[in-house]
Amino acid sequence: MQQLRNTPIAALPALAQQIRERIIEVIATRGGHLGASLGVVELTIALHYVFNTPDDVLVWDVGHQCYAHKILTGRDEAFAHIRERGGISGFPKREESEYDTFGTGHSSTSLSAVLAMAMASALEGNTQRQHIAVIGDASIVSGMAFEALNYAGTTDANMLIILNDNAMAIDPTVGALKNYFEQLLQRKGADETFFNDLNITYKGTVDGHNLPELITSLEAEKNERGVRILHVLTTKGKGFAKAEAQQVSYHSPALFDKITGEPLPEIPSLPAKYQEVVGQTLTQLTALNPKIVAITPAMSSGSGLTTMHQSFPHRVFDVGIAEQHAVTFAAGWAARGFIPYCVIYSTFLQRAYDQLIHDVALQNLPVVFCIDRAGLVGEDGATHHGVFDMAFLRPIPNLIIAAPRNATELRHLLYTAQQPLEHPIAIRYPRGRCNEKHWQQPFQALPIGKGEQLKEGSEIAVLTIGAIAEEVADQIQKSTTAEKYAHYDMRFLKPLDEEMLHYIFQNYKKVITVEEGAMGGLGSAIAEFATQHNYTIPLKIITLPDAFMGVMSRFENKIEF
Repeated sequence: MQQLRNTPIAALPALAQQIRERIIEVIATRGGHLGASLGVVELTIALHYVFNTPDDVLVWDVGHQCYAHKILTGRDEAFAHIRERGGISGFPKREESEYDTFGTGHSSTSLSAVLAMAMASALEGNTQRQHIAVIGDASIVSGMAFEALNYAGTTDANMLIILNDNAMAIDPTVGALKNYFEQLLQRKGADETFFNDLNITYKGTVDGHNLPELITSLEAEKNERGVRILHVLTTKGKGFAKAEAQQVSYHSPALFDKITGEPLPEIPSLPAKYQEVVGQTLTQLTALNPKIVAITPAMSSGSGLTTMHQSFPHRVFDVGIAEQHAVTFAAGWAARGFIPYCVIYSTFLQRAYDQLIHDVALQNLPVVFCIDRAGLVGEDGATHHGVFDMAFLRPIPNLIIAAPRNATELRHLLYTAQQPLEHPIAIRYPRGRCNEKHWQQPFQALPIGKGEQLKEGSEIAVLTIGAIAEEVADQIQKSTTAEKYAHYDMRFLKPLDEEMLHYIFQNYKKVITVEEGAMGGLGSAIAEFATQHNYTIPLKIITLPDAFMGVMSRFENKIEF
C-alpha cells in the first residue's frame, strides 16, 4: 500500500486503467459483479491513497464494488480465482484480509457497523482514526441505513459516509430519495437540508472519476471530525462501453468478449431459467386476473419481472432495497382483496422475517411469496445461498410452503396460488435453468398438501422436495440396486401429505429424506411425524452441512444414500 501512496497523482489514472483492464479480463471469463466494480476504480484508489488503511477503517456496503479494493490490497494474483471453490470471495470477508474490516454481502449494513467502530475508537481514546463507509444511493434508502443515520446524527462519532451515487442498484434506483439526489445534482449540492437537519454534515458533489478532485476532497476530510457525508458521482460500468450502455445486464454479466464486451454465444435452445418461468407465467396470469399485483425489493430484472412490468406497468412495484417494506406492502394489498406476489430472493427474505410473521401470517393474509434463488446459488457463496428458508418458514402458523420439482409444477403452483387461497403461501424455486423446454402447459390447479410417487421400489422410500428430485432420481437410476428405492416428491413442506406418509412408513423398511437446505426443513418435519405416530423404522435425513458454505453450486456433490 505504501507503494500506492508514493505514486505521483499524475500517474494514478494509468493505474486506474490497469485495474479496469484486470477486472474486465478476469470477469469476462469467470463472471462476477462487473459494473459496480468498474464504477469505483478511481474512488477506491483515492481512498487507499489518502487514508491510512487498514488502521483507518474502510467498509464497502453490499460489496459488489470491492474488486478494485481486492486488487489494491495484495490480492491481484488471487483475483484470477475470485468466486471459485478455494479462491477469494466476491465480497469483503474479514478472514481474507485485514483490509476487509467488515464482511458484507447484503446491503445497507455499513453505516451501523462503521458507526459502532467509530464509537469504539472514541471509547478507546483514539480520536485520530478515520472510519469510512462507502454506500450507494440505492442502498442508503433501506430501513437499516435510515436507522443508522438517525442514530449517527445524535453522536460526535468520527465517521465519513461516502455516498456513491450512480443512480443504479441492479436496476435503476427508485424512490423519493432518488428524486432528492437528482435535485441536489441540479443545485450542485447547494442548500442541502435532509442530512444537515439530521446533524450530518453534507459535502458535495464530487466527480468520482476525477482523481485529483477526489484526492483533494478526501484530503480535506482527514482532519475533519464528526459525522459527515461526501456525495460522490460515479458511472456504473465506467470505462467499458458495453457496461456503461447496458448497466442492468452488465451488473453481473454472463461470459463476454473482453475487447468488444459482446456476450459469448450460449448453447442454442437452452431451457428457460426458473426466473423466466415465473415472469412469463405471472404476465399471463395478470392478464387473466385483475386482482394480481407483483412486488419486488429492487430485484425486478433478476427475478424475471421485466416482461410483466412492460405489459402491466401499474401492477408491478419495485420498492427499492426495502425487504421489510415489501412484505408489509404486500400484506396491505392482500388486506384489500388483491393477490400480491411478493417476488424476493431467499437470502433477502431473511431480512423481513418479523413482517412475514406478524403482518402476513398472524393476520392470515393470502400473500404469495415467490422465493427466488432457493438452495445453493453458486459463486456468490455464503451471503447469497438460500438454504435457511424451509427451516425458518416451517414453524410459522397459517403458512403453506411448497417447492416444485420442475418448471411445469412451478407454473401450476403460481396458478393455484391465485384461486385465491385462504392462507399465505411460499413457493420456493432455484436459481438457473430448468430441465424442461415444454413447460408452458395449460394451467392446472394442484391440490394443497399432496405429494406424488415418482418411482416404485421394494424396500427404501426416498422423499425429496423441490428441484433436487431430478438429481436424486438420477442417483437412484445409476444405483446397482435401483429396484429397492421408491421415490416420492413431497411437493409441500407444509401441510405435509400425511396420508402418503402413513403409507410410506407402513410399507417400507427404511425412509431417506433429501433436501437442498439446512437442517430443520423436510427431514425434521418427517422425523416429527414419525415420532408423533410411533413409527420406528430407520430414518436417514440428508441436508446441507451445518455450516456457512462458500462457493457451491446446485447438485455439485453426489448424494450418498
